Amino acid sequence: MKVLSVNVGRPRRVPYTGQPDGLTGIDKRPADGPVRVAAPGPKGTGGSGLAGDAVCERRFHGGNDQAVYAFAREDLDAWERELGRPLPNGCFGENLTTDGLDVSGALIGERWRIGPAVVLEVTSGRVPCRTFQGHLGERGWVRRFTQKGASGAYLRVIEPGEIQAGDTVEIVHRPGHGVTAAAQFRAVTTDRDLLPGLLAAGDALHPETLAAARAYLAARSG
Repeated sequence: MKVLSVNVGRPRRVPYTGQPDGLTGIDKRPADGPVRVAAPGPKGTGGSGLAGDAVCERRFHGGNDQAVYAFAREDLDAWERELGRPLPNGCFGENLTTDGLDVSGALIGERWRIGPAVVLEVTSGRVPCRTFQGHLGERGWVRRFTQKGASGAYLRVIEPGEIQAGDTVEIVHRPGHGVTAAAQFRAVTTDRDLLPGLLAAGDALHPETLAAARAYLAARSG
C-alpha cells in the first residue's frame, strides 16, 4: 500500500461554486516534492491539513476532522471506465491518491502511518457537492457518486510531518467495531436508519456525524 501522489490546489475562480467570491481549491495537482501535513484548526477557521493546499469554502470543508481527503486510484480507474475519460490523480479533489488501499472500506478510527512520521485517522466519507459536479462537468454527478458509494475518506492528523509520492501506507490501528467510511457515507446520505449503528465508532466519528447519530437515536427513542 502506498501513496501515488500528494495533491494540492490553489484558489481558482469558477462559475459553479456557491462561494460569493467564486473561488475553489478543488482542482488539485500532484506536488513535486514533500508536503508538510499538520492539524489545521477547527472547522470554519482551519483549512487544509496540507501546506500550500487551498480550502476556500470553510463552512463545509477543511478543519481538523477533514484535514486530509484520500481516494483510491482503483476507484478512479473504475470511474475512468464508466465515464470513458481520463481521470488524473487529484481530479476528485483528493489530497492523497492511494494504491492498494481500500479507502472507502477503511474503518472509522483506523490509523495509517504514511512514510516515517505522519499518522492519520479516518473520520468519515466525503459527501459530494455542486462544486465537485461542476469541476468534473458531469450531469447528475452528485447522484451518481452517491449511488456508487465509494466515498473515499476524510482523515484527521494524529502525528504531523512530511509526506510525498511513493510513501508506504501502513495500517497501525484497526478498531473492532466494523463501521466503515462507506457505511458512514450511506448513513448521512441515502439511509439515515443506519445512523444509530455508527455510534459503535464512538468519538472517532466526525463530530457532526456523531451529533446526528445521537439526535436520530434520541428522536426514535422519544
